[in-house]
Amino acid sequence: MFLTRHLGPGGWWFLLAIAAVAVAVPYCNLVLPPAHPFHANSYIVSLLGKYLTYALLALAVDLIWGFCGILSLGHGAFFALGGYAMGMYLMRQIGDRGVYANPLLPDFMVFLNWTELPWYWWGFSSFPYAMLMVLLVPGALAFVFGWFAFRSRVTGVYLSIITQAVTYALLLAFFRNDMGFGGNNGLTDFKDILGYPLQAGSTRAALFAASAIALALGFLIARAVTGSKLGKVLVAIRDAESRTRFLGYRVEHYKLFVFTLSAMMAGVAGALYVPQVGIINPGEFSPANSIEIVIWVAVGGRGTLVGAVVGAGLVNYGKTVFTTAMPELWLFALGALFIAVTLFLPRGVLGALGDYVEWMRRQKPDPLAHIEAQRQARREEAESTEHFLALAAQARAEREAAPAE
Repeated sequence: MFLTRHLGPGGWWFLLAIAAVAVAVPYCNLVLPPAHPFHANSYIVSLLGKYLTYALLALAVDLIWGFCGILSLGHGAFFALGGYAMGMYLMRQIGDRGVYANPLLPDFMVFLNWTELPWYWWGFSSFPYAMLMVLLVPGALAFVFGWFAFRSRVTGVYLSIITQAVTYALLLAFFRNDMGFGGNNGLTDFKDILGYPLQAGSTRAALFAASAIALALGFLIARAVTGSKLGKVLVAIRDAESRTRFLGYRVEHYKLFVFTLSAMMAGVAGALYVPQVGIINPGEFSPANSIEIVIWVAVGGRGTLVGAVVGAGLVNYGKTVFTTAMPELWLFALGALFIAVTLFLPRGVLGALGDYVEWMRRQKPDPLAHIEAQRQARREEAESTEHFLALAAQARAEREAAPAE
């Protein structure tokens, strides 16, 4: 199968770990009684589900930064756009159960005296249509942006600044009430998804499992891309873009493809994020969020895929703990973490772990090597003995031949 062709042992173990988590957490939530020490309450399930969506987002960033050298500081925008597409579907499911009991318009539109549903909200009462928009809206924005940026050969820090500017522009646009997306309050007060109440434990467990499945599929797609000939060209673009272009490759086409694919993955992550946290607002477009995503990847180890997932989990767990104890110091801690990783762990946690394993392997004596050394010593001893006997025989023959002369 194409998606599993390039999976090594490490990839299979990673997928097995995701599968185990996807089964274990819902089991601990739904089956184990609350008094059980391993019971996971609804808050834990939603929190871990949020971590999984962040892991998928980090995976999307690692795909373009770690393997193609595109440092995007705007992936938070694609994440938010996917979240808004899901939020619009969830708002349409409220119907007349809102505060103003309007079966057609969301509460914020009624409050702002809107009289009809905007045209770009049409179709979001359908789940398949909403899921299509989750992919198409971030993908279309990434395609249009990438088409102009990559054809103009904008690279490096200039591309990063432009992606951040686009994200900030979207932030300002979505803050406006006349945009029809809830203004600074965003979209919230969701009731159900596909007819199932969002507050039910079974629904939260299902969303958690869906997030795990999406992460596994995202990993398979990313591994299939990076392990193929396309992936080798992407690495060549990362390491020597001018030389790759000189060899005849249409570099802008490769970069456009992987950038669009990464944006669609980020959109899926945002769509799974919204029903688990219960809100989506313009704050998700904040450029600081996009910078934080890059830190996740750097901490875990860019260019490894698994490292991005690990980094997202570690940093966000630290954020949860740190903001509970000292919320005002979190940004300082995050900055210090990024500096420390840059100076002391340039390959990230996963790279450092690999280096340590390799160092231990070299330090540990190999018993097979010892046996081979003994065999080699015996062979050399035998060869020396044979050589000595040959010399002795030659000397004897020379002594016997001497009187005859």
